[in-house]
This record gives sequence, structure tokens and C-alpha cells, in this order.
Amino acid sequence: MSARNATGWMWSEACDLLDQADRMHRQFFRLAASARARAVWEPPVDILEDEREIVIIMALPGVAREGVQIALESGVLVVRAERRAPFAGKRGAVRRLEIPYGYFERRIALSNLQLEAATQEFNDGCLILRLRKANQT
Repeated sequence: MSARNATGWMWSEACDLLDQADRMHRQFFRLAASARARAVWEPPVDILEDEREIVIIMALPGVAREGVQIALESGVLVVRAERRAPFAGKRGAVRRLEIPYGYFERRIALSNLQLEAATQEFNDGCLILRLRKANQT
């Protein structure tokens, strides 16, 4: 590999890493578009669909089931809750903080399908929502 190609490759890798860091920052620490204007993070989701239903799997480790609010607002599924820091109120230095804590809100635009809530469960730190397509058995 020539010096010119190596420099181009390193520059390309650096730019890719910066893009990835920017995406992660936006995912975990964006400002809420609500009147609260509190810093929020967005938990990652997987969305699966077949001819009968849409399944949404949201990673929520450390979030109490009782504190999760789920709403449908103008065709958008909204999940809100808070992951409380386990060390809140304790004295000591934070050496590293990579797991986001605090209030979060995740908004998922749903297709123009008519959907009915089918099931909701917590399993291994994940919220699993099943939405049945209307007129499906």
C-alpha cells in the first residue's frame, strides 16, 4: 500500500468513526422536543413485521416495568420512562459513565396500518410489544 493510499484509508476510517460517534451522541443525549426540555436518551429498538403483526423489542435494562408509559399519539408509538442511576446520592467519584440514565422518550412512527395492541411483556431487560394488524387472525 502506498503512503498516499494509507493516508486516504486512515482519513476515511477517522471520518467513519466521527460519524458513528455523532450518531451515538444523538441517539443517547438529544434534547427533548417537549416543554420539559430535559436531556433524554433513546433506547435501541428492533422492529419486526410479518403479515399479521408488528413486534417492537426495546432494550430497557434497569428500567422498572411500573414506570414505563406507552401511548399512541397521532400514529406514533411513544414510550417514556426513567432509568435511575444506582449510585444516586452516594459519595464518590464516577470513574466512567457510559450507560445513559435519566428520563427517556422513544418515538416510533408506525405505518398507516390499523393496529391493535396484542401483548406487552418484559423479558430479560427488554420491553416486547406486539401490535396486531387489524382484520388479521
